[in-house]
Amino acid sequence: MRKLNFQLKQLCKANREGSYATQSNRHKMLQKMAEDLHKLGFRGMQAKSIKQKHVEALISQYKQEGLSVGTLKNRISVLRWWANKAGKPQVVAQNNEHYEIGSRVMVAKTSKAQSLDQQKLNSITDPHIRMSLELQAAFGLRREESIKFTPSYADQQDHIRLKSTWCKGGRERTIPIRTECQRATLNKAHQLAGKGSLIPSQLSYAQQMRRYEKQTAKAGLCKMHGLRHSYAQIRYQELTGWLAPANQGPTSKQLTTEQKQIDLNARLIISKEMGHTREQITATYLGR
Repeated sequence: MRKLNFQLKQLCKANREGSYATQSNRHKMLQKMAEDLHKLGFRGMQAKSIKQKHVEALISQYKQEGLSVGTLKNRISVLRWWANKAGKPQVVAQNNEHYEIGSRVMVAKTSKAQSLDQQKLNSITDPHIRMSLELQAAFGLRREESIKFTPSYADQQDHIRLKSTWCKGGRERTIPIRTECQRATLNKAHQLAGKGSLIPSQLSYAQQMRRYEKQTAKAGLCKMHGLRHSYAQIRYQELTGWLAPANQGPTSKQLTTEQKQIDLNARLIISKEMGHTREQITATYLGR
């Protein structure tokens, strides 16, 4: 292993901010950056020797590869993390406009909602993974939240509570239990997990995550984030009385003043239930 790869690996081990998924993605991106810098001719680098020329070379390379705005912003964010940990925050501009990166398109034009295919779900051999998928569909949970889910802790009769350590950004939250289907799903989770989580006792979270990825891929269950889109659109219709714009419902321009207030209130509720801090993010799931 090259010195830079090793030092970046150690940097990640010493600074474990964010969820497991965030840490894993950060480590993978940093390792790729080390490889890319080597290919670009920067040999013998150390983690603390990052400079503006290295940052600009990487961003130039990624722009030439035609990466999306969102991907570019994610990589720049990781570069900022690296620079901060190396004690050189000034080598990465704080504004992405400095690198002539445009705005990320966050408004859904078409629905990405997805429902669980029961036949494919039944083909998954691990009952804990099947249960995690059912919870994703019932409550709009993220993958990590559904894997770490502990029914005995989460079930509060009329709502579920999610621990900060399960959630993206460490933001704990609650989600109402509104339907008989949600209650039935929780009861099944209780029967399976008992007092524990949906991670089998002999496995770590990382091991169960890999099992999840392999079994869902084998079953043909991909893009399970679409279950969150479905949850958001169902909640939107419940709260407003009409379909979401992404699901062929009326757009903001077509709403009356009174309807626009109902729309905003619904989006604020949905944003909170899904673990987001900004109402604007709901446009990704619902359209505008």
